[in-house]
Amino acid sequence: MNITSIAVAGSIIAVTLVLAFLAARRTADAGDHYVAGRRVSGLGNGLALAGEQISSAALLGITGAVALTGFAGFYLAIGIPTAFLLVLLVVAVPLRNLGRFTLADVVAFRFEGRLLRGAIASTTLVTSVIYMTIQFVGAGVLAQLLLGVPYELAVVLLAVLMTVYMVMGGMVAATYIQIFKTVLLLATVFLLLLFVVAHYDWNPLGPLQVAAERFGDDVVSAHPLPLTNSLNNVSLMIGLCLGIMGLPHVMLRFLTTRDGRAARTSAFYGMIIFSVFFLLLPVFGYAALDIVGREQIVADSPGGNLAVARLAEVLGGNLLLAVLAGVVIATILAVLSGIAIAASGAAAHDLYTNVVKRGEVGAKQQLFMGRAAGVALAVVAILLAFGARNLNIAFLANVAFAIAASTLTPVLVLSIYWRGFNRLGAEVAIIGGLLISLVLVALGPDVLGAENAIFPLSIPALVSVPAAFLLAVLGSAVGRSRPGVAGRPYDEVRAAAFPRRADRPTTQETEPTS
Repeated sequence: MNITSIAVAGSIIAVTLVLAFLAARRTADAGDHYVAGRRVSGLGNGLALAGEQISSAALLGITGAVALTGFAGFYLAIGIPTAFLLVLLVVAVPLRNLGRFTLADVVAFRFEGRLLRGAIASTTLVTSVIYMTIQFVGAGVLAQLLLGVPYELAVVLLAVLMTVYMVMGGMVAATYIQIFKTVLLLATVFLLLLFVVAHYDWNPLGPLQVAAERFGDDVVSAHPLPLTNSLNNVSLMIGLCLGIMGLPHVMLRFLTTRDGRAARTSAFYGMIIFSVFFLLLPVFGYAALDIVGREQIVADSPGGNLAVARLAEVLGGNLLLAVLAGVVIATILAVLSGIAIAASGAAAHDLYTNVVKRGEVGAKQQLFMGRAAGVALAVVAILLAFGARNLNIAFLANVAFAIAASTLTPVLVLSIYWRGFNRLGAEVAIIGGLLISLVLVALGPDVLGAENAIFPLSIPALVSVPAAFLLAVLGSAVGRSRPGVAGRPYDEVRAAAFPRRADRPTTQETEPTS
């Protein structure tokens, strides 16, 4: 058991608990619990967005992929900054102006319908539970390898901490923790960068040059891939770029900002942080390949997930490794806290309050149900994490992105931008997109094996995303002949989504109809 790493991780967790306690003093109602009272600044939300999106899988997984596969591993990093450019241009401001507590509220501003809200909430729960399970599995494995803590104990402890953050401080606590984690992560990454650059005589490109000299130019350059691999990469990029706009725990952050201008500013700051962070990962990957060596990296973890940890240990000793381990744990906690809020909002605010009770629920009862739903979902995710210990978490993450890109993204975008869209088109798109995504994953090589797979791609977004948009078009065409599906007048929706001044308060001051 690594006492130094446990001490550092314990100190970081203690800070997050203090932040949760401070947040509890600012959490008085459902608005505070779900969206931090809609008072987060652009810079603060940009840092929180980075804390939400930069996961331990990015730092550990992409660095390891570059170390083991060369430039091909960097494909995993390209999609995130591109995705947030789309978020900045397409959905940041209208989400803030149309939404209230959840993504379903954004759609409900235009379309009434319990079936539609229930479908959006159910999809939110599916993607959130998958993401929560991924974080628990990753945390358990990393705590076991880096801290010497048993897998099951690590999963339970993190679940308890996540629940404490959610119950005590809600989205306010999640925001504080995400900002703290982002600052801590960036400081640690730049500290590690100093060690790496110093090792190569202060040449930031030294790791790439040495890797090319030792292992050949192919390791630092793109090269043609087999057709199936190329299509998988295209499908991965589609899932990443469009899936971000449908990830509830990420998009929920835009509902926390003070106004539309702050929402747009936060997307810009987040994109800058992502870009800098991901551009540094190949430097660490090639440095690990050179300094640690491929054999040691594979011996530590077949997927290369501990390459950057071993690099930190070689360059900075046990203390730098301990700091990195603590930051990884903080990263996981930050992501988990945001997921818990999004999932509890879908369960309590959308399903219970608006679908089951038809909006006839008091603010205190809704707040209680939100916290109770978060606890219940944490228990479900713990049980899934125990059973998913040996599954490929990168595969699970891609499934979550593909589901989001094939369900919530089309409905959100078309609700904002297409005059001819209607409620039937939204219902058909989200239900059909979810079913197509899940069926293609079940028929793919990661489930049936490469030889028995009926669908050749492990990532279904290349097929499921166009199919979802097509279903939206067909459903809307059929719905035009049916009364009561047109929803709120489109000009009214556009006026609320894009007021003349980006800092004008949202026109939606009351609960959206369901």
